Amino acid sequence: PIYWPDYVFDDDYELYSLPEVDQFIKDNGHLPGVPSQEDIASGVEVGEMQRVLLEKVEELTLYVIDLEKRNKVLEGEIGELKKRNQ
Repeated sequence: PIYWPDYVFDDDYELYSLPEVDQFIKDNGHLPGVPSQEDIASGVEVGEMQRVLLEKVEELTLYVIDLEKRNKVLEGEIGELKKRNQ
């Protein structure tokens, strides 16, 4: 079977928090799960790199969905505050 990153959408997939991603980048100079420049200096298998990149796109999608949910909550709270102040 092909190991494709749809596992990112499984309920038990542990997505790094954004502060964890930020710290990882500061410490390592690249995204978690993505090979460093030194790691690929001797070459990279294109299919595996495509899998890694798709995993990151799917993770980004989850971050965006989460941010949209948070924005909706904040919009509701702002709406309530506006009603109270009228």
